[in-house]
Amino acid sequence: MKVYERLEDFTTLSNAIVTTGTFDGVHFGHKKIISQLQSIATANKGETVVLTFHPHPRLVLFPDDNELRLLNTQEEKIALLRNLGVEHLVIIPFTKEFSRISSLEFVRSILVKQLGAKKLVIGHDHHFGRNREGSFEHLKEFGPLYGFDVEEIPVQDIDHVAVSSSKIRQALQSGNIEVANEYLGYAYSISGKVIKGQMRGRTIGFPTANIQVDEGRKLIPQIGVYAVRIQQGNHHYHGMMNIGNRPTVGGGALSIEVHIFDFEGSLYDQHIAVSFVGRIRNEQKFEHLEALKAQLVIDKTKALQLLTK
Repeated sequence: MKVYERLEDFTTLSNAIVTTGTFDGVHFGHKKIISQLQSIATANKGETVVLTFHPHPRLVLFPDDNELRLLNTQEEKIALLRNLGVEHLVIIPFTKEFSRISSLEFVRSILVKQLGAKKLVIGHDHHFGRNREGSFEHLKEFGPLYGFDVEEIPVQDIDHVAVSSSKIRQALQSGNIEVANEYLGYAYSISGKVIKGQMRGRTIGFPTANIQVDEGRKLIPQIGVYAVRIQQGNHHYHGMMNIGNRPTVGGGALSIEVHIFDFEGSLYDQHIAVSFVGRIRNEQKFEHLEALKAQLVIDKTKALQLLTK
Protein backbone atom coordinates (compact mmCIF):
# COMPACT_ATOMS: atom_id res chain seq x y z
CA MET A 1 0.00 0.00 0.00
CA LYS A 2 1.27 3.44 -0.91
CA VAL A 3 0.65 6.11 1.74
CA TYR A 4 0.40 9.80 0.85
CA GLU A 5 0.37 12.28 3.72
CA ARG A 6 -0.40 15.21 1.42
CA LEU A 7 -2.84 15.37 -1.44
CA GLU A 8 -0.16 17.02 -3.59
CA ASP A 9 1.99 13.88 -3.39
CA PHE A 10 -0.64 11.78 -5.14
CA THR A 11 -0.40 11.29 -8.91
CA THR A 12 -3.83 11.28 -10.54
CA LEU A 13 -4.95 7.82 -11.63
CA SER A 14 -6.74 7.01 -14.85
CA ASN A 15 -9.25 4.71 -13.15
CA ALA A 16 -9.44 5.33 -9.40
CA ILE A 17 -12.04 3.43 -7.37
CA VAL A 18 -12.42 5.65 -4.31
CA THR A 19 -13.94 5.68 -0.86
CA THR A 20 -13.65 8.40 1.74
CA GLY A 21 -14.23 8.73 5.48
CA THR A 22 -12.56 8.88 8.88
CA PHE A 23 -12.46 5.06 9.26
CA ASP A 24 -11.89 5.19 13.02
CA GLY A 25 -11.68 1.56 14.11
CA VAL A 26 -11.61 0.11 10.57
CA HIS A 27 -14.50 -2.02 11.83
CA PHE A 28 -16.84 -4.63 10.36
CA GLY A 29 -18.82 -2.00 8.41
CA HIS A 30 -15.67 -0.36 7.04
CA LYS A 31 -14.41 -3.75 5.89
CA LYS A 32 -17.58 -4.25 3.86
CA ILE A 33 -16.92 -0.95 2.09
CA ILE A 34 -13.30 -1.90 1.38
CA SER A 35 -14.38 -5.33 0.11
CA GLN A 36 -16.85 -3.77 -2.32
CA LEU A 37 -14.23 -1.23 -3.37
CA GLN A 38 -11.88 -4.06 -4.27
CA SER A 39 -14.56 -6.01 -6.14
CA ILE A 40 -15.39 -2.99 -8.27
CA ALA A 41 -11.70 -2.29 -8.90
CA THR A 42 -11.11 -5.87 -10.03
CA ALA A 43 -14.16 -5.85 -12.34
CA ASN A 44 -13.14 -2.52 -13.88
CA LYS A 45 -9.34 -2.94 -13.87
CA GLY A 46 -9.02 0.04 -11.55
CA GLU A 47 -7.00 0.86 -8.43
CA THR A 48 -8.39 1.20 -4.92
CA VAL A 49 -7.98 4.54 -3.17
CA VAL A 50 -8.98 5.33 0.43
CA LEU A 51 -9.15 9.03 1.26
CA THR A 52 -9.11 9.83 4.97
CA PHE A 53 -8.24 12.69 7.31
CA HIS A 54 -5.87 13.43 10.17
CA PRO A 55 -6.47 14.53 12.81
CA HIS A 56 -10.05 13.38 13.29
CA PRO A 57 -12.33 16.23 12.07
CA ARG A 58 -14.12 16.51 15.43
CA LEU A 59 -10.82 17.28 17.16
CA VAL A 60 -10.35 20.28 14.86
CA LEU A 61 -13.94 21.51 14.72
CA PHE A 62 -14.58 21.05 18.45
CA PRO A 63 -11.16 21.37 20.14
CA ASP A 64 -12.73 21.88 23.58
CA ASP A 65 -14.61 18.59 23.38
CA ASN A 66 -12.69 16.32 25.73
CA GLU A 67 -15.17 13.48 25.42
CA LEU A 68 -14.09 12.06 22.06
CA ARG A 69 -11.81 9.05 22.34
CA LEU A 70 -10.44 7.29 19.26
CA LEU A 71 -10.37 3.58 18.49
CA ASN A 72 -7.16 3.81 16.45
CA THR A 73 -3.97 5.77 16.45
CA GLN A 74 -2.86 6.93 13.02
CA GLU A 75 -0.31 4.11 12.84
CA GLU A 76 -2.93 1.50 13.76
CA LYS A 77 -5.34 2.74 11.12
CA ILE A 78 -2.65 2.61 8.43
CA ALA A 79 -1.69 -0.93 9.45
CA LEU A 80 -5.31 -2.14 9.41
CA LEU A 81 -5.99 -0.67 5.95
CA ARG A 82 -2.73 -2.14 4.66
CA ASN A 83 -3.78 -5.57 5.93
CA LEU A 84 -7.06 -5.23 4.03
CA GLY A 85 -5.15 -4.85 0.77
CA VAL A 86 -5.86 -1.18 -0.02
CA GLU A 87 -3.56 0.03 -2.82
CA HIS A 88 -3.47 3.78 -2.14
CA LEU A 89 -4.11 5.61 1.15
CA VAL A 90 -4.36 9.40 0.94
CA ILE A 91 -4.32 11.23 4.28
CA ILE A 92 -5.47 14.84 4.06
CA PRO A 93 -4.34 17.10 6.94
CA PHE A 94 -7.67 18.26 8.35
CA THR A 95 -7.78 21.96 9.23
CA LYS A 96 -10.51 24.53 9.80
CA GLU A 97 -9.68 25.96 6.39
CA PHE A 98 -10.17 22.58 4.75
CA SER A 99 -13.47 22.15 6.59
CA ARG A 100 -14.86 25.16 4.72
CA ILE A 101 -14.56 23.51 1.29
CA SER A 102 -18.00 23.06 -0.28
CA SER A 103 -19.25 19.61 -1.21
CA LEU A 104 -19.10 20.57 -4.91
CA GLU A 105 -15.49 21.74 -4.64
CA PHE A 106 -14.55 18.59 -2.72
CA VAL A 107 -15.97 16.40 -5.48
CA ARG A 108 -14.71 18.44 -8.41
CA SER A 109 -11.22 19.39 -7.23
CA ILE A 110 -10.25 16.48 -5.00
CA LEU A 111 -12.16 13.33 -5.91
CA VAL A 112 -12.26 13.89 -9.67
CA LYS A 113 -9.40 16.21 -10.62
CA GLN A 114 -6.77 15.13 -8.08
CA LEU A 115 -7.60 11.46 -7.50
CA GLY A 116 -9.16 10.61 -10.85
CA ALA A 117 -12.26 8.96 -9.37
CA LYS A 118 -14.29 6.91 -11.83
CA LYS A 119 -16.31 5.08 -9.19
CA LEU A 120 -17.06 6.12 -5.64
CA VAL A 121 -18.14 3.78 -2.84
CA ILE A 122 -19.49 5.31 0.39
CA GLY A 123 -21.02 4.05 3.59
CA HIS A 124 -24.60 4.53 4.69
CA ASP A 125 -25.53 8.11 5.60
CA HIS A 126 -22.13 9.47 4.57
CA HIS A 127 -21.80 13.29 4.59
CA PHE A 128 -18.95 15.49 3.44
CA GLY A 129 -17.98 19.09 2.64
CA ARG A 130 -18.72 22.30 4.52
CA ASN A 131 -21.17 21.74 7.38
CA ARG A 132 -21.55 18.14 6.16
CA GLU A 133 -23.78 19.48 3.37
CA GLY A 134 -22.82 16.75 0.87
CA SER A 135 -24.76 13.49 0.79
CA PHE A 136 -25.37 10.42 -1.37
CA GLU A 137 -28.07 12.37 -3.24
CA HIS A 138 -25.56 15.13 -4.05
CA LEU A 139 -23.07 12.56 -5.32
CA LYS A 140 -25.68 11.01 -7.60
CA GLU A 141 -26.28 14.48 -9.06
CA PHE A 142 -22.56 15.24 -9.46
CA GLY A 143 -21.70 11.85 -10.97
CA PRO A 144 -23.05 12.39 -14.51
CA LEU A 145 -21.57 15.90 -14.58
CA TYR A 146 -18.04 14.80 -13.67
CA GLY A 147 -17.88 11.30 -15.08
CA PHE A 148 -18.09 8.96 -12.09
CA ASP A 149 -20.52 6.42 -10.68
CA VAL A 150 -21.43 6.19 -7.01
CA GLU A 151 -22.55 3.26 -4.86
CA GLU A 152 -23.82 3.43 -1.30
CA ILE A 153 -23.15 0.46 0.98
CA PRO A 154 -26.08 -0.18 3.35
CA VAL A 155 -25.45 -0.16 7.09
CA GLN A 156 -23.91 -3.42 8.28
CA ASP A 157 -25.39 -5.14 11.30
CA ILE A 158 -24.50 -7.95 13.68
CA ASP A 159 -27.45 -9.59 15.46
CA HIS A 160 -29.65 -6.81 14.08
CA VAL A 161 -27.51 -4.09 15.67
CA ALA A 162 -26.03 -1.57 13.22
CA VAL A 163 -22.26 -1.44 13.56
CA SER A 164 -20.69 1.99 14.04
CA SER A 165 -17.61 3.51 15.64
CA SER A 166 -19.85 5.15 18.25
CA LYS A 167 -21.37 1.84 19.32
CA ILE A 168 -17.93 0.26 19.57
CA ARG A 169 -16.79 3.12 21.80
CA GLN A 170 -19.86 2.62 23.98
CA ALA A 171 -19.15 -1.11 24.28
CA LEU A 172 -15.53 -0.49 25.32
CA GLN A 173 -16.49 2.20 27.81
CA SER A 174 -18.93 -0.24 29.44
CA GLY A 175 -16.31 -3.00 29.50
CA ASN A 176 -18.10 -5.17 26.94
CA ILE A 177 -14.94 -6.31 25.18
CA GLU A 178 -16.55 -9.29 23.46
CA VAL A 179 -19.14 -7.12 21.69
CA ALA A 180 -16.55 -4.49 20.74
CA ASN A 181 -14.28 -7.16 19.26
CA GLU A 182 -17.16 -8.69 17.32
CA TYR A 183 -18.07 -5.32 15.81
CA LEU A 184 -14.42 -4.54 15.03
CA GLY A 185 -13.66 -7.94 13.56
CA TYR A 186 -10.43 -8.10 15.58
CA ALA A 187 -9.27 -7.73 19.18
CA TYR A 188 -9.17 -4.13 20.41
CA SER A 189 -5.68 -3.10 21.50
CA ILE A 190 -3.68 -0.37 23.13
CA SER A 191 0.07 0.17 22.97
CA GLY A 192 2.70 2.19 24.75
CA LYS A 193 5.99 2.32 26.59
CA VAL A 194 6.61 0.35 29.77
CA ILE A 195 7.38 2.72 32.64
CA LYS A 196 8.30 2.19 36.29
CA GLY A 197 5.44 1.78 38.73
CA GLN A 198 5.23 1.16 42.47
CA MET A 199 6.59 -2.39 42.00
CA ARG A 200 4.14 -3.82 44.57
CA GLY A 201 3.05 -6.61 42.25
CA ARG A 202 6.38 -8.41 42.45
CA THR A 203 6.10 -8.61 46.26
CA ILE A 204 3.07 -10.91 45.91
CA GLY A 205 4.26 -12.90 42.92
CA PHE A 206 2.42 -10.91 40.24
CA PRO A 207 4.88 -8.39 38.76
CA THR A 208 3.32 -5.97 36.30
CA ALA A 209 4.43 -3.81 33.40
CA ASN A 210 2.98 -0.31 33.69
CA ILE A 211 2.03 1.12 30.31
CA GLN A 212 2.15 4.73 29.24
CA VAL A 213 -0.27 4.79 26.31
CA ASP A 214 1.06 6.27 23.05
CA GLU A 215 -1.89 8.45 22.15
CA GLY A 216 -3.68 10.71 24.64
CA ARG A 217 -6.98 10.43 22.77
CA LYS A 218 -6.87 6.63 22.57
CA LEU A 219 -9.93 5.08 24.19
CA ILE A 220 -9.12 3.12 27.34
CA PRO A 221 -11.74 0.47 28.19
CA GLN A 222 -13.73 0.62 31.43
CA ILE A 223 -11.86 0.15 34.70
CA GLY A 224 -11.48 -3.53 35.53
CA VAL A 225 -9.45 -6.71 35.02
CA TYR A 226 -9.08 -8.24 31.55
CA ALA A 227 -7.59 -11.28 29.84
CA VAL A 228 -5.12 -10.01 27.25
CA ARG A 229 -2.54 -10.97 24.67
CA ILE A 230 0.76 -9.10 24.62
CA GLN A 231 3.18 -8.44 21.79
CA GLN A 232 6.68 -7.12 22.33
CA GLY A 233 8.67 -7.07 19.12
CA ASN A 234 8.39 -10.57 17.66
CA HIS A 235 7.46 -12.12 21.01
CA HIS A 236 3.88 -12.99 21.98
CA TYR A 237 2.55 -13.71 25.47
CA HIS A 238 -0.66 -14.25 27.42
CA GLY A 239 -1.52 -12.20 30.48
CA MET A 240 -4.07 -10.20 32.42
CA MET A 241 -4.42 -6.46 32.72
CA ASN A 242 -5.75 -4.17 35.42
CA ILE A 243 -7.07 -0.74 34.49
CA GLY A 244 -7.84 1.28 37.57
CA ASN A 245 -6.80 3.34 40.57
CA ARG A 246 -5.29 0.57 42.77
CA PRO A 247 -7.59 1.11 45.80
CA THR A 248 -5.98 -1.72 47.81
CA VAL A 249 -2.64 0.13 47.94
CA GLY A 250 -3.95 3.62 48.57
CA GLY A 251 -5.40 4.58 45.22
CA GLY A 252 -4.14 7.30 42.92
CA ALA A 253 -4.19 8.26 39.26
CA LEU A 254 -5.46 5.82 36.67
CA SER A 255 -2.89 3.14 35.90
CA ILE A 256 -2.70 0.49 33.20
CA GLU A 257 -0.78 -2.57 34.39
CA VAL A 258 -0.30 -5.93 32.70
CA HIS A 259 0.93 -9.14 34.30
CA ILE A 260 2.56 -11.36 31.68
CA PHE A 261 2.29 -15.08 32.31
CA ASP A 262 5.50 -17.13 32.35
CA PHE A 263 7.71 -14.10 31.70
CA GLU A 264 10.99 -13.23 33.38
CA GLY A 265 13.04 -10.15 32.68
CA SER A 266 12.60 -6.40 32.39
CA LEU A 267 10.56 -4.50 29.83
CA TYR A 268 11.32 -0.99 31.07
CA ASP A 269 11.35 1.54 28.21
CA GLN A 270 10.23 -1.18 25.77
CA HIS A 271 7.19 -0.69 23.53
CA ILE A 272 4.43 -3.27 23.88
CA ALA A 273 0.97 -3.79 22.38
CA VAL A 274 -1.86 -5.35 24.39
CA SER A 275 -4.98 -6.88 22.82
CA PHE A 276 -8.13 -7.37 24.90
CA VAL A 277 -9.74 -10.83 24.81
CA GLY A 278 -12.31 -10.73 27.62
CA ARG A 279 -13.32 -9.01 30.84
CA ILE A 280 -12.79 -10.88 34.10
CA ARG A 281 -14.18 -8.60 36.82
CA ASN A 282 -14.51 -5.08 38.19
CA GLU A 283 -11.67 -3.50 40.10
CA GLN A 284 -12.20 -3.88 43.84
CA LYS A 285 -10.56 -2.96 47.14
CA PHE A 286 -9.15 -5.77 49.29
CA GLU A 287 -8.45 -5.69 53.03
CA HIS A 288 -4.80 -6.62 52.56
CA LEU A 289 -2.29 -7.76 49.93
CA GLU A 290 -2.75 -11.46 50.72
CA ALA A 291 -6.43 -11.18 49.84
CA LEU A 292 -5.49 -9.43 46.60
CA LYS A 293 -2.98 -12.20 45.83
CA ALA A 294 -5.63 -14.88 46.37
CA GLN A 295 -7.96 -13.09 43.95
CA LEU A 296 -5.19 -12.74 41.36
CA VAL A 297 -4.70 -16.51 41.41
CA ILE A 298 -8.41 -16.90 40.58
CA ASP A 299 -8.14 -14.17 37.94
CA LYS A 300 -5.25 -15.96 36.24
CA THR A 301 -7.27 -19.17 35.96
CA LYS A 302 -10.17 -17.27 34.40
CA ALA A 303 -7.83 -15.41 32.06
CA LEU A 304 -6.28 -18.64 30.82
CA GLN A 305 -9.73 -20.08 30.20
CA LEU A 306 -10.65 -17.04 28.08
CA LEU A 307 -7.33 -17.03 26.25
CA THR A 308 -7.45 -20.72 25.33
CA LYS A 309 -11.19 -20.91 24.55
